[in-house]
Amino acid sequence: MPEVKSRNRRSAETRRRIVEAAHALFVARGYAGTTFQEVADAAGVSVQSVYFHYGSKSGLLKHVIDVASAGDDEPVALLDRDWFTRLREAGDPMEVVRGWVGASAAILERVAPVLAVVNAARGDAEMEAQWASNSEQRRTAHGTFVGILAESHALRPGLTAETATDITVGLLSPELFLVLTRECGWNTGQWETWAADQIACNLLARHC
Repeated sequence: MPEVKSRNRRSAETRRRIVEAAHALFVARGYAGTTFQEVADAAGVSVQSVYFHYGSKSGLLKHVIDVASAGDDEPVALLDRDWFTRLREAGDPMEVVRGWVGASAAILERVAPVLAVVNAARGDAEMEAQWASNSEQRRTAHGTFVGILAESHALRPGLTAETATDITVGLLSPELFLVLTRECGWNTGQWETWAADQIACNLLARHC
């Protein structure tokens, strides 16, 4: 058993190094400009090890996105994590908004630059499929957040859950996050304050 645990730890450490190296290279060089050999060299592992763990470049990029979205590679879905359970239990709608936007800020800091790589490579069929999958996952997550507000009757009168989800998807999009933080020079704290105000003003009853 100790040997198995030691082997598992080494394998996990190898995967961590590969993912960190791949994240940096994809963001710096793009999808087409990144090779398995460069990832292997940056991670300090053999190229065979990269192939063994991830099989293909698109598979590696998918895993990079998954880890960036969750913050780790634990097999726990984003909406099954403790912080989201606490969000569900929050009684104040504004607390729910701030919690969701705060979590989104942390996620977007990690994942938005990588999603920009996918967007730029959407001429590739695999990258187009990856973009569609990520877009669907984001909408599902934001829809779940909106559902919490709807269940507590906190949405503005006449605002449907579908439209509220549309608004949230747009305001908390990785594209807008990068425009404001990269092009406009905002820090993440500024974005978070602005985004929480915008979400609250557009979604909540008795706000603004």
